[in-house]
Amino acid sequence: MKKIGILGSGIVAKTLASGFKRQGYPIMLGSRDKSKRQVLEKETGALTGTYEEVAAFGDIIVLAVKGTAGESVISLLASDDISGKTIIDTTNPIAELPPINGVIRFFTSLEESLMERLQNLAPNANFVKAFSCVGNAFMINPNFELKPSMFICGNNFSAKKEVTEILEKFGWETEDMGNMESARAIEPLCMLWCIPALREQKWNHAFKLLKTK
Repeated sequence: MKKIGILGSGIVAKTLASGFKRQGYPIMLGSRDKSKRQVLEKETGALTGTYEEVAAFGDIIVLAVKGTAGESVISLLASDDISGKTIIDTTNPIAELPPINGVIRFFTSLEESLMERLQNLAPNANFVKAFSCVGNAFMINPNFELKPSMFICGNNFSAKKEVTEILEKFGWETEDMGNMESARAIEPLCMLWCIPALREQKWNHAFKLLKTK
């Protein structure tokens, strides 16, 4: 199976690492901080390394850092290590500002998504937006009455097919929204998901795209 390199050491990175591990994928998690890498090794039993080492290791790369760190992390990676690879972008451009009545604030506008910025930083990589519109508790095998929808987008068809296969293993129905510009609509779904969570402490939901037959 393809090797998975996960850039990040937080709850999203660890949640996805557990999902990939259960499916039998070889994984490596990355952090800049050596002490965090040591903790990750104990918590996950996975290989760990620097961001650069993780990018070189992975056939598929998962970007699972805070949105504010996304561009700096991608900038660290050697072009040869990520060229032609699928990068699953889980990030959202959440600003370091307090929510307003439960509405989180972004540092991007509706004219440019964070994923577009990342793709422009690494034009030879194949970014696919995924896992950005639900909380970490439901990323793997979400248990709802209906199979929930994961909205993805990206410029490369083969990369999106690869991500769709992963999502199916993780219990999702995939909805391909087109090229990278569609991240301008997908990323704000995080805002919508967070409103009941922040206003009413309701964290038990996901989105579903309903269709007529």
